Amino acid sequence: MSHNTFGHLFRVTTFGESHGVAIGCVVDGCPPLIPLAAEDIQQDLDRRRPGQSRFTTQRQEADQVKILSGVMAHPESGVQVTTGTPIALLIENTDQRSKDYSDIKDKYRPGHADFTYESKYGIRDYRGGGRSSARETASRVAAGAVARKVIPGMTVRAALVQMGLHKIDREKWDWDEVARNPFFCPDKDKAAFFESYLDGIRKSGSSIGAVIEVVAEGVPAGLGAPIYAKLDSDLATAMMSINAVKGVEIGEGFNAAALSGEQNADEMRMGNNGPSFLSNHAGGILGGISTGQPVVVRFAVKPTSSILSPRRTIDRSGADTDIMTKGRHDPCVGIRAVPVGEAMMACVLADHLLRHRGQVG
Repeated sequence: MSHNTFGHLFRVTTFGESHGVAIGCVVDGCPPLIPLAAEDIQQDLDRRRPGQSRFTTQRQEADQVKILSGVMAHPESGVQVTTGTPIALLIENTDQRSKDYSDIKDKYRPGHADFTYESKYGIRDYRGGGRSSARETASRVAAGAVARKVIPGMTVRAALVQMGLHKIDREKWDWDEVARNPFFCPDKDKAAFFESYLDGIRKSGSSIGAVIEVVAEGVPAGLGAPIYAKLDSDLATAMMSINAVKGVEIGEGFNAAALSGEQNADEMRMGNNGPSFLSNHAGGILGGISTGQPVVVRFAVKPTSSILSPRRTIDRSGADTDIMTKGRHDPCVGIRAVPVGEAMMACVLADHLLRHRGQVG
């Protein structure tokens, strides 16, 4: 199977399946002499880890990362740093329940990649989706922790800003609140509402979608290129590669269609610290190149396709049948997509920084 690698100079190749022995990734192109310890990666993995609340899958995975290569103790300081060689990261699977899927091994789950995967390869891993499982995204989060260190002074944060039809109140946005509730929600009042709202959905055996907003600050101006390596196009590709994502927008996104030219254009003035923008409708990217403002991306995550309600489908022989998915699933898969979105943003920005240096110094 090809297409398991993303990035150009900062390249990430992920491997492993949902119910295999382990998952992981190889990060190639990371510059040398960057301090990197397993603890730096673990803190991001812990935010994505399943089973932390009743609102996510109850699969219990420690997601303990092991650095297999690409680091060593600096001869002078003793601090563990990158060496410039491939960084191999391993995460063992410890809580697979393959028997949960034995009843549906010959049926295609509606909304999943079962039918398309088997149509392409002639075989599929029915145990949790195999390679197409969102379990793979733990590897991306590990790679994203490395990517964050490539751009000094950059911060990447994400938050859940909508669940179902219910949006947060942006006047109540508090980044500190994101770490205080199980939804990564920046609106304290809306997070409290989501508890009862998602409880009802979970208990009914159904699921709901969400919108995630990712913001990168401290991004230098000049990243990206005007034609085939637009920063926003690469970010859109990266976010669309996340499981269950069905839509991506940059800055104002689709809302820009409702604005006039006067409203949408980000006016500029010269300040004591150089040029500054009076707004950020463009989401920090103009003409495919970063402006130095915060880079803002939102993506829509569809409802989890694994639900308890019986659904109509067909089996591998082509016969009509019904299916009810058992096992442990997220009632809102968008919740755990928050750290994944951060990781993909960090990887794209790290890659573009290295490409920018390679072209213009």
